[in-house]
Amino acid sequence: MNIEIEEPTSSISSYAVNVWRITGALDHGSALAVIAILAGCAVKFQWYSWISTTLYILGAIFLVLLIISVAFLPAYRQRSWRFRIDSRYIQLKHGTWEVRHTIIPMEKVEYVKTEQGPILKRYGLYNIWVGTTTSKHVIPAISGEEAYRLKGLIAAYANVKANDSNEEETV
Repeated sequence: MNIEIEEPTSSISSYAVNVWRITGALDHGSALAVIAILAGCAVKFQWYSWISTTLYILGAIFLVLLIISVAFLPAYRQRSWRFRIDSRYIQLKHGTWEVRHTIIPMEKVEYVKTEQGPILKRYGLYNIWVGTTTSKHVIPAISGEEAYRLKGLIAAYANVKANDSNEEETV
């Protein structure tokens, strides 16, 4: 049995690059700060020399990771993200080196919600979370109007109630 499923063509917002750059800088920058504080303590309190050496090597590794995660990876991630929503399936396709193509049948969808943190809010973007019985999936960095339209569309197709992250969930 061969079922024809069209490839996903909708892309996420180009502002996702900025969001991922800021997030990467904060994540790797905070790790670098901790390593720098520990290296300073190692020098000041004269810890064993292998500790200082290890901290310097870790610092160099995290500096390279910071440069890669801020300068290069966000643009590749944004260009590779595609999604498609129709009455039968939600398709998510992303990845540059390892491409992941996820197909979620609408009858398996249990909830759909939007989420917006402070960095996403700055750019007017939302993440759309789609939950099934065993997993949850995210469509990242969707503009505000489009996110609410897609959330309503998924909820209607899946016949579920749409949730917002600021609403209380009842059991």
